[in-house]
Amino acid sequence: MSAPDTFGPRASAYAAFRPDYPDALIDFVASLAPARHLVWDCATGSGQAAVALAERFEEVVATDLSDRQLALARPHPHVQYRRAAAEKSGLPDSVVDLVTVAQAMHWFDLPRFYAEVTRVLVPGGALAVWTYGEPEFPDPRLTELVGRFDLETLDVWWQPGREHVRDGYRQLPFPFPEAKAPHFVLERRWMLDDLLGYLRSWSAVGTAAEASGKDPVAELEPELAALWGPRETPQGVRWPLTVRAGNLPE
Repeated sequence: MSAPDTFGPRASAYAAFRPDYPDALIDFVASLAPARHLVWDCATGSGQAAVALAERFEEVVATDLSDRQLALARPHPHVQYRRAAAEKSGLPDSVVDLVTVAQAMHWFDLPRFYAEVTRVLVPGGALAVWTYGEPEFPDPRLTELVGRFDLETLDVWWQPGREHVRDGYRQLPFPFPEAKAPHFVLERRWMLDDLLGYLRSWSAVGTAAEASGKDPVAELEPELAALWGPRETPQGVRWPLTVRAGNLPE
């Protein structure tokens, strides 16, 4: 079953600091759908993907297990937010043109999720999932420092499945014939406080803080600040995205 409310305690940071997705990515996954009627955005979090999809489809049903995430999700007239598991959406049979999962499929019971996707998709409907790993910076020392924070400092605090994020979901089973996806990169211009807020949205940071009584991001901050320079100076941040997508046979 999908993970419990892992991100609930991080909901404010998630809503404020998790980046939106490139228009080119949303256009690509939308192009796979046989019609532009209904999308199911599964594990929507704060609705970053849902609101973008709502600009391209008549209706988006965006589900998540976290009430706190849903309470902070971005409103949009074409998005209905609902509490539901990935494996039990509550949607009728054969009504969905596109199912999307952004940065969350590693939490799912995949056989049950894929059965649910197959049930709700229309013939020829599409499933598109994507993920990104650690951020990259123009200064390779920053990239290395954040990478060590992920792989070493937080190693024991990540729940099972993080290895699939690092691998770009390449080792996860995928039940449909796959479409060839272009290369996408998520890019932002951030100040240091944006990066700190983003790191605090990581589930392992919350788990570590609850267990130790210490904020691991606060302990990392002096090293980050020394490399960053003036706190208000924006830096480029990028995340290569991995997309897996395909269509249900008609």
